[in-house]
Amino acid sequence: MPSSADIDRIIQQACDSGAIPGAVAMAASGDHVIYQGAFGKRDISKDAAMTVDSVFWIASMTKAITATAAMQLVERGKLSLDAPIGAVLPDLSAIQVLEGFGDDGEPVLRPARRPVTLRQLLTHTAGFCYDMMNADMGRWLEKTGTPVFRTGLNAAMRVPIMTDPGTRWEYGTNIDFVGKAVEAASGQRLDHYFREHILDPLGMSDTAFRIGDAQRQRLVKVHRRNIDGSLAPIEFEIKQDPEFFAGGGGLYGTAPDYIKFTQMILRKGAGNGHRLLQPETVALMSENHIGDLHVTPMRSALPAVTNDAELCPGIEKKHGLSFVINMAATPEGRSAGSLAWAGLANTYYWIDPVRDVTGVTLMQLLPFADRNCLQVFSDFERGVYAGLGAKKAA
Repeated sequence: MPSSADIDRIIQQACDSGAIPGAVAMAASGDHVIYQGAFGKRDISKDAAMTVDSVFWIASMTKAITATAAMQLVERGKLSLDAPIGAVLPDLSAIQVLEGFGDDGEPVLRPARRPVTLRQLLTHTAGFCYDMMNADMGRWLEKTGTPVFRTGLNAAMRVPIMTDPGTRWEYGTNIDFVGKAVEAASGQRLDHYFREHILDPLGMSDTAFRIGDAQRQRLVKVHRRNIDGSLAPIEFEIKQDPEFFAGGGGLYGTAPDYIKFTQMILRKGAGNGHRLLQPETVALMSENHIGDLHVTPMRSALPAVTNDAELCPGIEKKHGLSFVINMAATPEGRSAGSLAWAGLANTYYWIDPVRDVTGVTLMQLLPFADRNCLQVFSDFERGVYAGLGAKKAA
């Protein structure tokens, strides 16, 4: 059975071979940390070694935190899962569907056949997409001069949807709109709401949209995988003075912080002496909310940003309220019904309520779904489950 030493060796070898620049990995039960390790460098062009408290752009791992904020407001009666979200976000009350482009190259738009709801936004069935995975959206942005989401400009949120709400799963900017709904319903900016209602209660002092001076000293450089497989550090940072904080992907944080969040989900809404969600709310978030629809593989439209991607390939997947749910056990050992997602710069997590275990693996590398990064994540997860099996046998 693999041990902590085996996990250390596998991840260190990936760094030493140049497969990845560096990584931090942590695993925990609901009650305590069972593994942590830091490997490689924060920046391969410099000497600073990776440390467990290194700060990463966690990108779409932000989504589960935004969903938690929204579900707190659902509990308080400030938001509704199934009422038209246009009542809270007027810009979405008359949303248009992009049907394609005419012979003249102009976009062909029509009104959506039904209103968008919070439930659809949380499950990526509202119709929004990412230009990095949908070439039609890239074409529409270029044609209309609309800024891309990563500019942090409010104008970037004025986009059409690609399908009628509730008719297809498509990964996209949905949860950025959830962040806007949290602001509208709470009367607080998203960063302040997170700090007061989630981050401070859980003791997540290193997690924020804006990188503080203390965090910047430990910030990990984003690297790019070149065509020949080599790695190089690049200049990349989420805008620190955006018009809107991206509930879909704007946070920076550390593995110890994020483990506190995933442990809270394992503990059915409680963590660090605080109750953030009711147990029945966490149970609701962990259920399939897309019915007969399926989570489908994501195809790249911008190869410099993302590869084709599918987590738990070949296994049926459904979507809860921000989490992807694997409907069968994985080869690594993850139980059916576990929750997971990832971040664009190759950050990954899973939450397994059946085995009472959660893990986080943070790397900082583009494009997404890098083969070597996925291998490190898989090897780490296998090692964690093998260790659990050994303990059970003992």
